[in-house]
Amino acid sequence: MATVRKVTSRVKLSAASEEAQQVKVKPRVDEAKTKPVTPETVAPGEQKEEAVKRPAKKYCQFCVGKNDPHYWDAASLRRFLSDRGRIHARTRTGTCSKHQRRVAKEIKRARFLAILPFAVRV
Repeated sequence: MATVRKVTSRVKLSAASEEAQQVKVKPRVDEAKTKPVTPETVAPGEQKEEAVKRPAKKYCQFCVGKNDPHYWDAASLRRFLSDRGRIHARTRTGTCSKHQRRVAKEIKRARFLAILPFAVRV
């Protein structure tokens, strides 16, 4: 299924050198649309193409549960803190941008009221 692309130049080439200049180009394949690798889909002598496994999509627990973070709920806010007391990023927690801003604000409010620690002693 490889297509042949002819390499042209400004200088006129002989027929033998034109054949030498032809280059085989493999078509581009989107990795997400590749078929799963099974013995039936791979011809003998071909290499198997491994599919890339993607992590499961994270959903905002506040949007799903129709609730908001509150500063007095220290147990739920601790889920968004690292063991060193830093606030986790959205990519790690899976919250939407609206609720991530709210979580950060409520954590800072709880720290100010001494419900959560600013930093953990090591």
